[in-house]
Amino acid sequence: MKIEVFRPEHAAAYEALNRAWLVGHGLIEQADEPQLVDPQSTIIDAGGQIYVAIEDGVIIGTCGITPHGDGEFEVVKLAVAESAQGRGIGKQLVDACVSFARQHGARHVTLLSSSLLGPALRLYERAGFRREPPPATNPYATADVYMVLDVNP
Repeated sequence: MKIEVFRPEHAAAYEALNRAWLVGHGLIEQADEPQLVDPQSTIIDAGGQIYVAIEDGVIIGTCGITPHGDGEFEVVKLAVAESAQGRGIGKQLVDACVSFARQHGARHVTLLSSSLLGPALRLYERAGFRREPPPATNPYATADVYMVLDVNP
């Protein structure tokens, strides 16, 4: 397994992996659609990056990082294929995103998640994220967990 930078040919797998977990957990919302259908303009062209985990030529994981205010980046769309979960792939993807944010001068990395996603929340906590009250600008009705990681205090 290797972690690579997103390329346009990864778009279909990126959307399929993320849509699968969002739908599977009943968390898909209209606010997800722009990042699902056009990750190039909504994440990469906005100054962020997407990383993919590839094994035997198949994308088995994705995670994005996008600018989200002054000195802040946000982790978005972490997905690992069900068959590949429990192998540390999500952690490697999150680490790549945090490294990107740090290299681009972020002071904080944030994320929105759901209390329904216990394994993901534990992954974030092990990576050093701490819970804080969700911001008033939260665009997701189903996102009831907000987490912050200080990267360049």
